[in-house]
Amino acid sequence: MTEDMGAAPAQAMTPAAISQFILAHTRPTATGFVPEIRLHLAAEPLGLWEMTERAAGRAGLPPPFWAFAWAGGQALARYVLDHREVVEGRRVIDVGTGSGLVAIAAALAGAAASTASDIDPFAVAAVTLNAAANGVALTALAPDALDGDGAPAEVVLAADVCYEKVLAGRVLRFLRRARARGAAVLMGDLGRSYLPRSAFTELAVYDVPVPRALEDTDIKRTAVWEPKW
Repeated sequence: MTEDMGAAPAQAMTPAAISQFILAHTRPTATGFVPEIRLHLAAEPLGLWEMTERAAGRAGLPPPFWAFAWAGGQALARYVLDHREVVEGRRVIDVGTGSGLVAIAAALAGAAASTASDIDPFAVAAVTLNAAANGVALTALAPDALDGDGAPAEVVLAADVCYEKVLAGRVLRFLRRARARGAAVLMGDLGRSYLPRSAFTELAVYDVPVPRALEDTDIKRTAVWEPKW
């Protein structure tokens, strides 16, 4: 999950300093709905956000989406692990990856190559740490991918990206371009405001445990969606 992919990333910290910050403020935790995968997760979002801005030396950074296992990502990761044929032997990209949960699931499910894309350098560092914690190799990319079509990936994955209008529009246009060139496309989303449900088919529905601090509930019914385009 990522903020608007056009937002300015942090520049004040080196990659090594960012990694040390993540290690200091998170702990390796089995993901609730995908216990096969351990992520460096935080307990509380607002406090971590404030600490991130202080450490980077400026305000206005994206929220620390990389430090939490969001419902859509958990659902999509579960689906990928339970349906290995979706990614096995294929090149995969996960856009707005956040913690890297979905990209890690694709690697564990036998993807030929798994790429995790997010413009937030904290997310890129978190993905690298989380991939190492799960013993998988993947590529973490910081450049904004949404103006392209995800090539050369044969499978394009996205989760928790339809919560903000402008970002959702960019992601959906990106996914349409990926689909038009022949890539398989899957989304994980609990039905947020800017997901055009009529344009998608539900492939699976799960009751996903989530931190109450994020969603004001302990369980979110969440779907994996495939476009009808």
